[in-house]
Amino acid sequence: MSLPDRNGHFGKFGGKYVPETLMAPLGELEKVFRAALRDPSFKKELDYHLREYAGRPTPLYEAKRLSKHLKTLNVYFKREDLLHTGAHKINNTLGQGLLAKRMHKTRIIAETGAGQHGVATATVSALMGLECVIYMGAEDVKRQALNVYRMNLLGAKVIPVTSGSRTLKDAMNEAIRDWVTNVRDTFYIIGSVAGPHPYPWMVREFQAVIGREARRQFLAKAKALPDYLTACVGGGSNAMGLFHAFFRDKRVKMIGVEAAGLGLNTDSHSATLEKGEVGILHGSKSVLLETKDGQIKIAHSIAAGLDYPGVGPEHAYYKKIKRAEYVSVTDKEALDGLKLLSKTEGIIPALESAHAIIYLEKLAKKVRRKSTVIVCLSGRGDKDMATIKELI
Repeated sequence: MSLPDRNGHFGKFGGKYVPETLMAPLGELEKVFRAALRDPSFKKELDYHLREYAGRPTPLYEAKRLSKHLKTLNVYFKREDLLHTGAHKINNTLGQGLLAKRMHKTRIIAETGAGQHGVATATVSALMGLECVIYMGAEDVKRQALNVYRMNLLGAKVIPVTSGSRTLKDAMNEAIRDWVTNVRDTFYIIGSVAGPHPYPWMVREFQAVIGREARRQFLAKAKALPDYLTACVGGGSNAMGLFHAFFRDKRVKMIGVEAAGLGLNTDSHSATLEKGEVGILHGSKSVLLETKDGQIKIAHSIAAGLDYPGVGPEHAYYKKIKRAEYVSVTDKEALDGLKLLSKTEGIIPALESAHAIIYLEKLAKKVRRKSTVIVCLSGRGDKDMATIKELI
């Protein structure tokens, strides 16, 4: 599967569920994006920025000490944490920033949870000389004070959102309201494979560079394909970026790791694909956490980038067709994952990535023979130092 259908559906998931005001802008965006994909000059410009500015290709690192600890798994990390701004988010913001320039937009807006997408958006806006406004839940503003400072330093205006759970869901609500009001001069850079069509498809295309590189690099190292892929899943862009290039390789098993928060038997988690129901959120049909009355639940995770009560529609499709498995780990387990990688490999991961890392211990107990796994190390832990210091 290389594309959603013409209406933006992955099976029954996806589509466009937005106010009439946004139908024309979304149609225009899709038209411009399709034209850009066919234009060699766009690809050349994007490849230049990914290489010379962001730092691609990122290494595929064999984690020998961690592998020795796990015994049954040989672990390879796709080092997205080494990119400029410290996470995979720059892949997508560079692509969308170039589209904004093509559309002659002068103002950029975005939502952010962990702050990495906000920093990447502010970075690209500074690079391209565009006004930038970032919506961020007030709770995340507190948790990610360092990233807020970075965004301000880059020239962006950060607007704290005090409604609802004061986290990522509410930041996205406010960004959509802004876009409806200022659609003539404003380009909305969505940070994950969520939102109305064409965003889930478009963000996946910009993040698919992760999987294309990883596939090529692993084949060069091992002369074979890996047995497993794994990555953390909130909205799901880093995971889909890794998974997409391997979609047709049926023997490669894919595992997305969500946030179980304080436990799946509580209301304080973000395990959408394990505990959610089909519904509509932020312009697309997918799986989401909702009450019996159809109200969106407040999600929770120690990782600000994972506490989202929905998930990208393509992930919902992958689960529906059993192409990928989705599991979850708790806040406490994620902290253990951060400590494990720090002490075995000298790499401090983002709390989001730490969810996928600690799941390796569970996977290692399940495999029946020595197996290989590529983990998307989606970001570095600098941004989480205040949270980690408080909790450990």
